[in-house]
Amino acid sequence: MSEAAKSYPINLSIDYPDKKMNRITTFFRLLTAIPIFIIFILISGGMIATGGFVFVPAVLMLLFLQKYPKWWFDWDLALTKFGARVWAYLALLRDEYPSTDDERLYNIEIPYPKAEEELHRWLPLIKWLLAVPHYIALLFLSIVALVTVAVAWLAILFTGRYPKVMFDFVEGVFRWALRVVAYAFLLATDRYPPFRLSN
Repeated sequence: MSEAAKSYPINLSIDYPDKKMNRITTFFRLLTAIPIFIIFILISGGMIATGGFVFVPAVLMLLFLQKYPKWWFDWDLALTKFGARVWAYLALLRDEYPSTDDERLYNIEIPYPKAEEELHRWLPLIKWLLAVPHYIALLFLSIVALVTVAVAWLAILFTGRYPKVMFDFVEGVFRWALRVVAYAFLLATDRYPPFRLSN
């Protein structure tokens, strides 16, 4: 497989914690995450269907004008990055409390698409449907990731470390989910997401 075929325009990486993690905040993680999770729900509008994304208006703009306003994309991107920080904190991937704007420990790449050149006018109508195989795969992967996080929670409490192989797996599930969201709901690319956890 060529390097071009391997690379996908949407990517995520989270810095692996290089020091012992805080056992107290790890133990109480579900409680300590409540305030930032409430903020995330409020910012995203609590919309279950689109997760707060400017989805339907973007579909209509692409369909009729073949445009994707940059500020709409920027809103979706900022919300996606903030959500990733909140979920990563819940998954124990980082000890630092999720910032509303500091992205240093998280690298999320979602390039702004040139709508006229890179996005097919009619595809946004069915992208969410084309992603169904990914939803099924992610359902099973998310269950395994949840079990992995529970085991990692115990490992952190006893050793102070998140086992690297578990960290990489959970990060990979996040990466896969981000690519599906960027394809089906952010409408950032027409390239179908790969079925893989790695970069």
